[in-house]
Amino acid sequence: MKSEELQRLTASEPLTLEQEYAMQHSWREDADKCTFIVLDAEKWQAQPAATEESCMVGDVNLFLTDRGDPSLGEIEVMIAEPSCRGKGFGTEAVLMMLSYGGCEHCLPGGDAQTDDE
Repeated sequence: MKSEELQRLTASEPLTLEQEYAMQHSWREDADKCTFIVLDAEKWQAQPAATEESCMVGDVNLFLTDRGDPSLGEIEVMIAEPSCRGKGFGTEAVLMMLSYGGCEHCLPGGDAQTDDE
């Protein structure tokens, strides 16, 4: 991630290409993480030749935070494309991840907390 704004908003540090590949490998292999890429469906449908990459607007991540208690987790969402912020992409992505986590990982409902709390 090279955008200074996104690094600031996500409290992320710039990574080398090697570090990026290692992180991607970790996401693919670790049983305590799940990520969905958020696409702009309207753009995807309106432009038949559009690639998935050109329709990407962000991601949503699920982390199981306690191996001893798989009912504990954390969700993070990032809408990286500024023109797509405030349009419900993040809300929809989080709701889909909660549904997926509940179905696939047997996560019970729980309290939600934002970084502002």
